[in-house]
Amino acid sequence: MVSEFTETETGKGADALTKRPQLRAAIEACRKTGARLLIAKLDRLARNVHFVSGLMESKVGFVAVDMPDANELTVHIMAAFAEHEAKRISERTKDALRAAKVRGVKLGIAGPSNLKRNVEARQEAADIFAMRLSGLVDGFEARGLTQRQMVTELNLVGVRAPQGGEWHLGQLARMLKRIRSARVSLEV
Repeated sequence: MVSEFTETETGKGADALTKRPQLRAAIEACRKTGARLLIAKLDRLARNVHFVSGLMESKVGFVAVDMPDANELTVHIMAAFAEHEAKRISERTKDALRAAKVRGVKLGIAGPSNLKRNVEARQEAADIFAMRLSGLVDGFEARGLTQRQMVTELNLVGVRAPQGGEWHLGQLARMLKRIRSARVSLEV
């Protein structure tokens, strides 16, 4: 008998099976029928050594598709590594949140004021970037270059795009719009 169970919930916490009813149902079905539990990846089953070893002790056989030939020792080692990686992910997330807070981002506020401040800062930086290149763009236009030719020229002379990569037509179009908009506002 083959049954399919799809779980989308997280298993974090003291009782992972309470939060993952589909996994609990799959384990029960395997226990009743003597079937093996087939999972895509061991670290998606759990990032907790205790949970994985408990499943192994429950005599419900399972196979991880990402390592089908793994023995009990390998499963324990990989479960320990997955648990370690979960802790590292948590540490990196906490570090990133601390850094955002230092930059002035108000954490936990998903309202317009926080978003508006970040958008305004990015737009101001984009305006400054565009104005720095306005003289070069004026030269391109004086030479009668098309926007595609301007992109090619910017990439050939080594001028980096706003995020540091190569230029694309959409980026140039947005920059030209910013330059024109800034000039119109200066004329008014």
